[in-house]
Amino acid sequence: MANPAPPRERTDQPWRSEGAPPPRKMPGGWPGLILTALVVYLAANLLLSFLGGGGGPTIPYTEFSKQVTNGNVSKIYARGDTIQGELKRKAPLPDGKGDYTKFTTHRPAFADDNLWSELSRQNVTVTAEPVVTTGRGVLANLLISLAPTLVLVLLWLYIARRMGAPLGGGVLGRKPKPVEVEPGKRTTFDDVAGIEDVKGELHDIVDFLKNPQAYRRMGARMPGGVLLSGPPGTGKTLLARAVAGEAGVPFFSASASEFIEMIVGVGASRVRELFAEARRVAPAIIFIDEIDTIGQVRGGGAGLGGHDEREQTLNQILTEMDGFSGSEGVVVLAATNRADVLDPALTRPGRFDRVVQVSPPDRAGREAILKIHTRRVPLAEDVDLAQIAGATPGMTGADLANLVNEAALLAAKRKQSAVTQSDLFAALEKVQLGAERPLVMPEEDRRRTAYHESGHALLGMLQPGADPVRKVSIVPRGRALGVTLSTPDADRYAYPEAYLRGRIVGALGGMAAEHVVFDVITTGSESDLEQVTHLARGMVGRWGMSERVGRLTAIPNDPQQAYGLSAAPATLDTVEHEMRRIVDECYESACRQLRENRDRLDALARALLERETLDESEAYRVAGLTIPDESE
Repeated sequence: MANPAPPRERTDQPWRSEGAPPPRKMPGGWPGLILTALVVYLAANLLLSFLGGGGGPTIPYTEFSKQVTNGNVSKIYARGDTIQGELKRKAPLPDGKGDYTKFTTHRPAFADDNLWSELSRQNVTVTAEPVVTTGRGVLANLLISLAPTLVLVLLWLYIARRMGAPLGGGVLGRKPKPVEVEPGKRTTFDDVAGIEDVKGELHDIVDFLKNPQAYRRMGARMPGGVLLSGPPGTGKTLLARAVAGEAGVPFFSASASEFIEMIVGVGASRVRELFAEARRVAPAIIFIDEIDTIGQVRGGGAGLGGHDEREQTLNQILTEMDGFSGSEGVVVLAATNRADVLDPALTRPGRFDRVVQVSPPDRAGREAILKIHTRRVPLAEDVDLAQIAGATPGMTGADLANLVNEAALLAAKRKQSAVTQSDLFAALEKVQLGAERPLVMPEEDRRRTAYHESGHALLGMLQPGADPVRKVSIVPRGRALGVTLSTPDADRYAYPEAYLRGRIVGALGGMAAEHVVFDVITTGSESDLEQVTHLARGMVGRWGMSERVGRLTAIPNDPQQAYGLSAAPATLDTVEHEMRRIVDECYESACRQLRENRDRLDALARALLERETLDESEAYRVAGLTIPDESE
């Protein structure tokens, strides 16, 4: 199983990185910071004490009057009732704990002595400045006056750090914090299976990153970007990580939506920082997932004058990839499942030089993927991964990983020591058909459901070239009251008209069986009719299978495009008429075949009412038919 992506150090970190050198850290960490702050505090106190000078003791007013009478006071300074002064000669303190020269005292408000006359008689100098510096010094006053500003600055720095902003880059930017990953835990091509053709295309990037000089000698430049396009779950993100791990270069990954914020300019700032960090450790790989979030065609009227946040972010990416910022040595990988909506400036040569299609794996690829995802899962002796791979056409790597996980959960729930083949097939049924519902149906509804599913199954068996019926059940699953599972023996890449008509006939089998047996139509055919409508619309409007409409595309493939604006009204009316014609012909064929094989239909319905579920061999045996040969 592939190694998971490394976690972010903070939840607000805009991207992950692996393989990059760790950031420089302050020696000692937080303990060192606290110790440094304590040393600075003590040094500041000593400096303040040195600059502020020593202060004299506070003495009683009677002691002061005594020294004035004895003529031992040299000078004083008074402010209000507080008097500071200095003696001519040392005098003992009243409490006998040493001597003093400078002093401070407070004149009582009720004192009525003639202090000024006595001072004048003793020739005491009355100064305009304090004699004893008992208050704060100049530096202390300066620090106290700046204290509010310093507190605000420290608070701003703390908030900026919490938001992830670099000290010199503004609060709106974010400073990347690379995550150091052990070399043995990097994802490589050994962890990727089922898409060997795509791995071959990406091997060129790996070789270029490993041996850039060999290509430069031939005048070749490194590709600026590679766009991985394909359905969800096909392994695009895993491929990007594998390229970086195989080349042994740092890997930065981010989702395109993480660059977008409400404040305009944030996304462009984050893009600049991401590319700057990648260039710092170049050669490196930047991976942007779901790039269609910000890479859609510009000028669609979403922003005012084309200057909204999404377009500014896209413009910054275009600038960084264009080479003006010196991004040589940085390869940009991006993933999307909507390559058709990307801006042409993003996909032109020089930016995303290559567009690699990542398709769902074939049968051999699915088997290889299952082997990777079952590395850490104990398997029983009866497990046949090749058989599971054959029963899962169209499934992606993510689907297969979920299938293995569901089987493991089921085995643990059953208290087994290993995952068995039945666990895997039970998980497959749960993934494809939905979980079983403990629903008790009335006997009439149960009988009607049995004929409904028997109609699907029998027509699937009778149609030449149709997908074999794998399982028929009247056990409620998900939203359905019963299910009929049909899967092909091999992967299909092109579908002829006869096969699609057979699919429509099989989908209408449930409704036709209810009509033939009960002469009623119920709501149980809702999902069947949705499938029929989709197939008929594609045959007529997209795949040229109608002589009247002709060989043209009248129906848009993009579901976001307005249906009524895709063709002229007369053409759309013709499409609707042809769709009805094809469906009516298929429905008549379904009813006719069920009437001709009524005994087989009744036999299948009785067997379902007795056993509720029939597997492939039982269903064909009850219907009196042979299982089609896979080699044919």
